[in-house]
Amino acid sequence: MPKFKTAYLIHGDDHGRIAERRARLRSLAEAISGAEGLELFEGEASTPENVATALDAMTLALGRRFIIVDGVERWKDKDLDSLDAAMGGLDVAAETTVSFFAREEGRNKVPDRLHKLITRAGGDISSESNVKPWELPKWVLARAAELNLELEPDGARALIHHVGERQQRLLRELEKLALGAEEGARLDAAEVQELTAPSAERKAWAVADGLVAGDGPAAVRSYLALRDQGERLTGLLYWISQRVRLAHEVAVALDAGEPPAQIKRRLRMPSSAADRLIGDARRSGTERLRRAIVEIAALELASRGGGRGGAAEDTAALTAIGRIAA
Repeated sequence: MPKFKTAYLIHGDDHGRIAERRARLRSLAEAISGAEGLELFEGEASTPENVATALDAMTLALGRRFIIVDGVERWKDKDLDSLDAAMGGLDVAAETTVSFFAREEGRNKVPDRLHKLITRAGGDISSESNVKPWELPKWVLARAAELNLELEPDGARALIHHVGERQQRLLRELEKLALGAEEGARLDAAEVQELTAPSAERKAWAVADGLVAGDGPAAVRSYLALRDQGERLTGLLYWISQRVRLAHEVAVALDAGEPPAQIKRRLRMPSSAADRLIGDARRSGTERLRRAIVEIAALELASRGGGRGGAAEDTAALTAIGRIAA
């Protein structure tokens, strides 16, 4: 059985992570002590006085006793007198663990006095805070190291590009990568992309990259391969459209005089892929990419039954690919 301290405080503005830790503790407490060994204080019942009364009360439960307290970000220093006295009497031998959870936001913060009470009781304080977007690659590298997974910086950026900026989702994907990677392996951007992006998504990008580069045959080959594996045109058009729109944004930025290095930092994709996209967008130009976006929108409308004419999906798609890549 894991060792528990007498008190914990988990606080911060990453509400999803805090809720996840609360649920994990509750599940663990029920597994160890059963429902009778767990007391919950939430909503209007979550007051310092109620928690103090619970700490002072005797319990008939056998084994460790768990008290989970939610919403302590609403508490004030002046209201903690009774809790101060109750926590002063906490004893490790009593096998009681009280855990406080605070979803902080704006002025709703854990009172300083509660921090001091936890520290005095020999407890543990954890901060779960949202990471700024520009700090995410560094955060991903640090979390990967904790899992004994070595990522290259480009690999961290590739993971963010494919998974998004939600820290919980990134952590879950890192855990999957750690389970699947060989011991001591160092993952680069290409390997991360291969392991995290769905196959259809990767190949749809290949179609879009062919369109942006003006390579019609490559775009056609990628499209037909996707259709052969059963992918639907309506699903593929989302990824193709996203990539072509991104290329158009790059071309507009280049026309405005923005340095390629600055654009590259904003793309949040592997270095080689970003260089290729910037180069292809420069050669294609804004007007050609704008027309490509219009063609893809028209194709999407037709694929959803909004267009005129009776052309089959594949005929319409291949015709559109030919016009865009010409």
